Amino acid sequence: MVYFFGERGKESRKLLGGKGANLGEMTRIGLPVPPGFTISTRVCMDFIKTKRYPRYLEKQVESNLKKLERKMKRKFGDEKRPLLISVRSGAPVSMPGMMDTVLNLGLNDKTVKGIEKESGDPRFAWDSYRRFIQMFGDVVLEVDHAKFEKILNKRKRGRKDTDLKVEELKIIVSEYKNLVRRETGKEFPSDPKKQLKMSIDAVFSSWDNKRARTYRKLNNIPEDLGTAVNIQAMVFGNLGKDSATGVGFTRDPSTGENTPYGEYLINAQGEDVVAGIRTPKPIFNLKKDLPKAYRKLMKVYKLLDKHYRDMQDLEFTIEKGKLYVLQTRAGKRTAQAAVKIAVDLVKERMISKREAIMRIDPAQLDHLLHKQLDPKEKEKARAIAKGLPASPGASVGIVCFTADRAEELASKGKDVVLVREETSPEDIGGMSVSKGILTARGGMTSHAAVVARGMGICCVAGCEDIIIDEKKKTLTAGEIKIREGEWITLDGGTGEVIEGKIAVVDPEMKGEFRTLMKWVDEFRRLGVRTNADTPEDSKRAKDFGAEGIGLARTEHMFFEGGRIDSVREMILAEDEKGRRNALKKLLPMQMNDFLGIFKEMNGLPVTIRLLDPPLHEFLPKEDKEIRKLARKMKVSYQKLKKKINFLSEFNPMLGFRGCRLGVVYPEISEMQVEAIIKAAIKINRSGGRAFPEIEIPVLGSLEEAKFMREVIERIAKDLIRKSRVNVKYKIGTMIELPRACVVADELAKVLDFFSFGTNDLTQTTYGFSRDDSGKFIPKYIEKGVLKKDPFQVLDREGVGSLMETCVKLGKKTNPKIEIGICGEHGGEPSSVEFCHKLGIDYVSCSPFRVPIARLAAAQAKIKNG
Repeated sequence: MVYFFGERGKESRKLLGGKGANLGEMTRIGLPVPPGFTISTRVCMDFIKTKRYPRYLEKQVESNLKKLERKMKRKFGDEKRPLLISVRSGAPVSMPGMMDTVLNLGLNDKTVKGIEKESGDPRFAWDSYRRFIQMFGDVVLEVDHAKFEKILNKRKRGRKDTDLKVEELKIIVSEYKNLVRRETGKEFPSDPKKQLKMSIDAVFSSWDNKRARTYRKLNNIPEDLGTAVNIQAMVFGNLGKDSATGVGFTRDPSTGENTPYGEYLINAQGEDVVAGIRTPKPIFNLKKDLPKAYRKLMKVYKLLDKHYRDMQDLEFTIEKGKLYVLQTRAGKRTAQAAVKIAVDLVKERMISKREAIMRIDPAQLDHLLHKQLDPKEKEKARAIAKGLPASPGASVGIVCFTADRAEELASKGKDVVLVREETSPEDIGGMSVSKGILTARGGMTSHAAVVARGMGICCVAGCEDIIIDEKKKTLTAGEIKIREGEWITLDGGTGEVIEGKIAVVDPEMKGEFRTLMKWVDEFRRLGVRTNADTPEDSKRAKDFGAEGIGLARTEHMFFEGGRIDSVREMILAEDEKGRRNALKKLLPMQMNDFLGIFKEMNGLPVTIRLLDPPLHEFLPKEDKEIRKLARKMKVSYQKLKKKINFLSEFNPMLGFRGCRLGVVYPEISEMQVEAIIKAAIKINRSGGRAFPEIEIPVLGSLEEAKFMREVIERIAKDLIRKSRVNVKYKIGTMIELPRACVVADELAKVLDFFSFGTNDLTQTTYGFSRDDSGKFIPKYIEKGVLKKDPFQVLDREGVGSLMETCVKLGKKTNPKIEIGICGEHGGEPSSVEFCHKLGIDYVSCSPFRVPIARLAAAQAKIKNG
C-alpha cells in the first residue's frame, strides 16, 4: 500500500498516480528529489467507499516515515531538528489544481522554535508556520481561505508579505489560531502525527470534491482511478535571497519551440508562484540571480525531456543555492504546440510516427482550424451567460434577431451574430452570413449546431441563461440587457457569451500540421468524406483532406436566392401539372448547384440526398409572414393558411418526409435526379469527372427502395442514353430508422450503398427529440442515467448494436455494398474508432472536422489493427 520513492517508477502510474510514479522515476535516474513515499490509489478508493483505511496501512506509513527520518537525519515532531513534510495529491491522470496539498506539515509552537534556532532565521520559521496554519486550516479544517487572507492583508497594509517582520508574523499566527477556534470550535491540532493523519484524509477526500468531479467530467477521466498521496520531505525556497521556487517547461507550451520556458520567485514557496501573490520572473533571469542553480536546472530540463521523450512540466525549489526537483509530468500545451512537439520529436528521433500520432488529442485540432479569442483580452472579460460549445472558434459582431436582418446588415459590411430562440432551415441565408450563432434552445446536434459546424461558424447553442425578446429586439442575461445593433462576443470552444468586443487571433497553420496529417494518412484504413452543400464548403473540405462528399443536403439549396418562391409555388400547386411547372424553374438552379460541387470534387464520390424535410418547413409560421407571402404568391390568405394547416404535423420527424415525399410526389425526385445526372453529363463531357451517389432518405422497407430505385434509374438511364456520355452513379439510402437496420439484407438487394444518419438513428432508437433533449439529457448525465450525450458520442450499446446488425446483414446479401456514416458522430473521435471496428468504409463530417476524423481514424487503426 505504501512505496518509498525509487521502489517503483513511471511504469506504476496507475498504482502510484502520475506524481508518485514520476517522483520514483526521477529518484531512480539520480535527480535531486527530496525523499519521501507514496500511499497508493487503491487506498483512496477504499477510503472514499468506506471512510476507513485498510488494515496495516498505519504500520506501513509509520515504517516509511521512520525511513524518511533516517534519510533526512531528522525526527518528525522533534523540538530540535524537526522533520517537516508536504502532503500532496497525485492521480493517474493529471488534474492540475483540482485536489489538495498541505505544505510545512509538522510545525507547532515547539517545532517552530527548533526551526528558528537551526536556521538562524526567525522570520523564515514563523513565515513557514503562518503558511502551514493557513493551508491546513483551508484544506483540512475547511475554514474559508478568504478569512485568513483578510487577517494577512490587514497586517500587510499594502506591503508585500516578504516585508512582514517576525513580530508581525507571530501575531498573525496567533490570530490564525483564534480564527480556527472560532470557526471549528476546536484548537488547532499541534500533534504532528494527528496533523499527518488529518491531511491524508483530506487529500483522499479531495478526489471527491466538486471541482475534481467537474474536471473529470469535462475531460472524460474515469471516476474509479482514485488519487495517491505523496508524503515528501520539505525543502524551502523561502530561506532568503539564495533560495527560490519555480515552475518550468522543457519546451514552450504555447508554441512548441524547443526552448526552456518557466517562471520563478526568489525567497518564496511553491504556492506563491501558482497563486499569483507576486509577479514571477522569466526563467532566463535565474541565470543572473542564481547562476550555478540555473546551469543545473538547464541540465535537468534536457535530461527530463530526453528521458520521458516528451515536453515536461516540472516544479523546483532552490534551498540555499541547492536545486531540488519536486515534480514532473507531461506538460499541458496548446494545439499548435502539441502538433509541433510531436513532429519535432520524430525529427529528433526520440519517438516514432506512430507515437506522434497517438500523442495528439483529436479534439485539440479544432483550435488549429478556427479563429480564437485573444487570450490576454479574454482574461479581462467576464462572461454574462454560458451555453453549449456547439461549434468552435470565436465570433464578434452586432446582435440581430432574424435571418433577414442578418442578411441585410451583412450586405452592408457589418459583422453579425445571429441570436435566435432556435434556428430552422429557413434561417440558412442569415446563418451563412453571420460571424456567429447564439440560440437559447437546442443541443449539440440541433439545427444551429450542425449547420454552424458545417459552415465553420462559431456557435453557442442551448444557452438557457439568456431571455430573447424578438419583438423588443433584446437579449437579457441576468441584469444585463443587450439590444439589436450592440456588440457581443461568442467563444464556441467554451460556450461563453461575453458583452462587447474582444479581439480575435488567426490560428497558425504551420508546416508541422501538414506533416502530421501526411503521417496520419499513412496509417488509417477508414476513408474520410465531408458533409457539404456548396462549392465553397466542398473546396474547404478538400483542402482539409476530404476524399469525397458523404452528404450534400439539397433542401439547404432551396432557400438560396429567389428559388424559395419556386419551391413554395410547387407546394401550393393544385395538381401534378402545376407542381411540374414550378419544378421546371428549380431544375436549372439545382443543376448549377451540383455542377459547382462536382467541379470542386473532380472524380471524388459525391453523395447527394434527395429532398428530406417535410414541405411545411418551407412555408412561414408567423401570421404576418403568411399574409406577406399570400400577396407575393397572389393567393388568398385563407387558402395559404389552409394549406399550411394541412401540411403541419404533430411529429414532423416521423411525418411526411424523405422517401415518402418521393413516393407520393415522384416528380420532385425526378427533377432532382435530372439535375444531378445532367450536371454529371456536362462535367464529364467537358473533360472532368463526376461520380454522383444518389441517396434516398428515410427508407424503411424493400418496397419503398424498389419504388425509388425505379424512379431514379428511369430518369438517369434515359438521360445517359440520349447524351451518349458515360456517367457512373450509385443509388443508396441513409439508414436512420431501426427497421432499416433489421431489414438491411432485403434493402441491400436493390441498393449500392448505405450511409448511417446517426443523428436521426439516435432519435428514432432512443425516442429522443434532438432539438428538445437538451432539457433533460444534462440531468441524466449528472445523475448517472447516461454517461454521455448520445447525440455527441455514439451509443454503442443501442444505436451501435443496430449498426452492427445492419452491416452484417447488408454485406451478407451484397458483399460489395459500400457503407459509411454521415451523422455528426463521423467527426467525434471515439465514434470514429467504433466505426473502424465495425469495418465500415468511410466516415463523413463537417469540413472543419475532417482533420479530426483523419487523426481519429489513424489512432483507431494503431490501437485496434
